[in-house]
Amino acid sequence: MSQAGGAASAGMAGGSGFGGAVTGVAGSGGVLIGGGAGSASAGVAGSDGHGAAGSGGTGPGGGAGGSGGAVDTGGAGGAGAGGTAGTAGAAGTAGGGGTSGAAAFNPCPAASAPCSVMPLGDSITDGVGSSAGGGYRVELFHAAAQAHKALTFVGSASDPNGPDMVDGKKFPRDHEGHPGYTIDDSASTSGISPLVDQAIATKHPQIILLMIGTNDLDRNIDVSNAPARLGALLDRILTDAPNALLVVAKIVPTMDDGANTGVQTYNDAIAGLVQTRAANGKHIAMVDMFAGITAQATYKTTLMNDYLHPNDAGYVIMGDVWYAAIQSYLPAAP
Repeated sequence: MSQAGGAASAGMAGGSGFGGAVTGVAGSGGVLIGGGAGSASAGVAGSDGHGAAGSGGTGPGGGAGGSGGAVDTGGAGGAGAGGTAGTAGAAGTAGGGGTSGAAAFNPCPAASAPCSVMPLGDSITDGVGSSAGGGYRVELFHAAAQAHKALTFVGSASDPNGPDMVDGKKFPRDHEGHPGYTIDDSASTSGISPLVDQAIATKHPQIILLMIGTNDLDRNIDVSNAPARLGALLDRILTDAPNALLVVAKIVPTMDDGANTGVQTYNDAIAGLVQTRAANGKHIAMVDMFAGITAQATYKTTLMNDYLHPNDAGYVIMGDVWYAAIQSYLPAAP
């Protein structure tokens, strides 16, 4: 927590138009995810204009963190400016100056080592529908390499296919994507919830990219309670990895407009789940994969491989959405 007399941390800039600032959370200058303390300046709109500008409060001593705009609304990507430096405490009998504020939250190494990213979810995380394997992870790795940022993927699964090299760098094939899996176990499916304890304990991710729920909705598995199951999963991950950043995605659309009504209802619930936990100081953010895909009116024929899975072009969009959300945390490549 920041104490009186410290400068507040800068907020996270929205990138590529999809990732705007997400909710900034700070109790008296606490940990920030997105919109920072102090006056928040509007970011430049991304090329696709899906980010939202964040706004921040002002106050001495690294004051309360401002609330960033939600990533699922239109507008410019938010970039919170640093808060006004606090005034030093007046000298008393044994009085000294005010203490400095705490550094901004960053789960990744400062330098010399790549950030460990765990892609977590179902067959879309696995990359089903991509021609060479790897799904969105190939574009995410490419975007980081192009920006001279360092990341690696961790998880208990590994692609049998996928590229060997991307941008002259060895492509990390590990991930935690499990085709056919739902949020939790059901009578007919396996869920990812029982897997996360061991995956986090053994792989030590610093950023977790979660997208899950597509199979729950597609197979009509207790859909009304799917948000509650997701909330329990979020809490489990946040407890297992309290110092990591959890980024939760709204799920991608199907090729059926009627089914997409249910998808949007589920996605709306995700926004509330993330906002509540961010307001309680958890390191959690959200990205909108549904908006990223449906921004292209012809997505059913240009971005989808089948009813549920994106094709190569769709996975490129997904990779760019993920990258916009985490780029500011990634260390420089050696």
